[in-house]
Amino acid sequence: MRMVSKGSKEFEWDWAREVIELHQSSLIRYATSILKDGERAKDVVQETFIKLCRSDRSQVEEHLVPWLFRVTRNQALDVLRKEKRMSRYEQPEVVESLADVSVDTIRDREKREAIDTLLQLVRALPGKQREVVLLKFQQDLSYKEISEVTGMTVSNVGYVLHHALKKLKQRWKMVEAA
Repeated sequence: MRMVSKGSKEFEWDWAREVIELHQSSLIRYATSILKDGERAKDVVQETFIKLCRSDRSQVEEHLVPWLFRVTRNQALDVLRKEKRMSRYEQPEVVESLADVSVDTIRDREKREAIDTLLQLVRALPGKQREVVLLKFQQDLSYKEISEVTGMTVSNVGYVLHHALKKLKQRWKMVEAA
């Protein structure tokens, strides 16, 4: 393992490269869902990985995934604050893939329409509910990890997710009835 001395600690570049390969695309999707701009999202994720390289591995490794998402989220929100566009965060569009489902690869028209409808319903959720749903089902994070990313308590994550799913279920029934 190649290591480079950083003052009193050494940094493991192979570990960082592996983390980047494993998490870069999901972090870009997440940042894009906040920023609505893929290029700015890539910049935010790059900054996240720079912070990772500057961090002590032993301090982040135990909770790496929530740490990465929290730093990405904070970086993206900082970008929005700097641009004075916080109102855009209140109603960002959902990334067009939920749990890595590619609508283009689904051959069955009925399934494609159902997924499109579900995505529209998720888009219509209030900001916190939408964010928790995406982190849970698109990024497959646990309640604890979502809590670490958003700053909400674990029980609040469960509460918000429960109400979001309840709202989605009610709206889905209305769509089916129509």
